[in-house]
Amino acid sequence: MEEAMGRRFAVGYALASKKQASFIQISLINVAREKNIDLIKIDLEKPLIEQGPFDLVLHKIYGPDWRRQLAEYSANNPNVLIIDSPDAIERLHNRISMLQVVTELDVVEGDDAVSFGIPKQIAVYEAPAVAEAEVKLKFPVIAKPLVADGSAKSHKMSLVYNRDGLSKLKPPVVLQEFVNHGGVIFKVYVVGEYVKCVKRKSLPDVNEENLRNLKGLLLFSQVSNLNSVERSGDTYYKMMDLEDGKTEIPPMNLLVDIARGLRMAMGLHLFNFDVIRDTRIGNRYLVIDINYFPGYAKMPSYEHVLTDFFWNVLNKEKKSHGKEVRRLVSNAGCEEDDGLPISPPLKHEGNENPIQV
Repeated sequence: MEEAMGRRFAVGYALASKKQASFIQISLINVAREKNIDLIKIDLEKPLIEQGPFDLVLHKIYGPDWRRQLAEYSANNPNVLIIDSPDAIERLHNRISMLQVVTELDVVEGDDAVSFGIPKQIAVYEAPAVAEAEVKLKFPVIAKPLVADGSAKSHKMSLVYNRDGLSKLKPPVVLQEFVNHGGVIFKVYVVGEYVKCVKRKSLPDVNEENLRNLKGLLLFSQVSNLNSVERSGDTYYKMMDLEDGKTEIPPMNLLVDIARGLRMAMGLHLFNFDVIRDTRIGNRYLVIDINYFPGYAKMPSYEHVLTDFFWNVLNKEKKSHGKEVRRLVSNAGCEEDDGLPISPPLKHEGNENPIQV
């Protein structure tokens, strides 16, 4: 085998302890090792410039000091791949700019019945402006922290039923119209050109007739990851079966097209995006969230998917090694994906641009 005959590659990873524990599992280390790829922990207590040598730096660390270290390391090691660029990742830390990219996708409109877009949403930066949301949005609404940096605080959300619930919010927040979606969310994992969709349980639909009887707001964490306390008293989740054959995933052609468009627009390789199906219009899909470097260990066969990704990008770089160009890896300007299904033209719901208040 070519990989058995060739050189070994060193992939340095810089991850927070929790992320490291979930992602760097023995199974991943062993699969990567079989491909001549060694996963090496970067010591965050020491300067990056003093570590290595690495062929690729994989990271999910934030802050100005880390950005400075990456820039210094890249300047001194122009052939080292860095996945991904801190500037590109930064866009996903704001829940308004995060979804704005979906509205900017260059997708040809056609007569096909399938459409996609984002829910109507506004950003509220100061408490007095919260009241204006009642005029611009229809209840219920989801309230999310404006900053999406992966911290526990950034995952604290609320389902707001009425004006009383709005008054309890603490800006800055993003308010997003809640769309009934059958209690199912589709998490689409993207690893380079690889796209995988999995189903997760989500918030149950809200009956408009019962809306007036609901109090204020409901606090929860990640929509697709409600903890046992939040679920324990809810027979809805106990009765729900995602494998009953009734919940079909969105058309893969649609998901692949969106994934490709997001990669090209954001210049990122490792992310996932959450999609819901509007139950009022069964062929209308909404992107509600995008996350950088998600919990890939939850994805089936993630070890092989990530190892193949490392192998592919490292060998592409090896073939073009003669170019003395700093490589902060980006999908911008890359060639069309090989072997991915091409969908018919998709109708993009372009009238749902986010509004800032």
